[in-house]
Amino acid sequence: MSIIIRKAAEKDSDEIWFLMKELAVFEKYIDSFSITPEIVRQSGFQKNPPDFYCLIAENNNKIIGILVYYFLPYTAQNRPAIYMKELYVDENYRGQKIGEQLMNALKIEAQKNNCKQIKWTVAPWNTAGQKFYERLGAGENSDWLNYEWNL
Repeated sequence: MSIIIRKAAEKDSDEIWFLMKELAVFEKYIDSFSITPEIVRQSGFQKNPPDFYCLIAENNNKIIGILVYYFLPYTAQNRPAIYMKELYVDENYRGQKIGEQLMNALKIEAQKNNCKQIKWTVAPWNTAGQKFYERLGAGENSDWLNYEWNL
């Protein structure tokens, strides 16, 4: 299997949306999932600057993994950070280090953009995800609690 990791392009919008939808099923928020392929296209590729960026894993011209991120331009360290919003690999391709390849590509992107850190959240029930991130050398930050204000 020949995996290619690359930045997503507008032509990838439908496949990116499909994997976003699969992630919503996996993470149990499909009932509130309101993204469409057109929203992916407009927000990620037609807007300047885009609302998000995306790295994809491709096998034989089929997108089998996505990593969606955006920049936090101002931090206390006076250097930007990257916030990873979504990492998802098609279940048929898991266990082949595709997630690791996507994370390593994100690390390179962060270094190119002088970022101090990469941040993300993981569901408490997703122990496989937690073990994956810990295996990469990431650590849980329990210094802060996540709050939401739903409007």
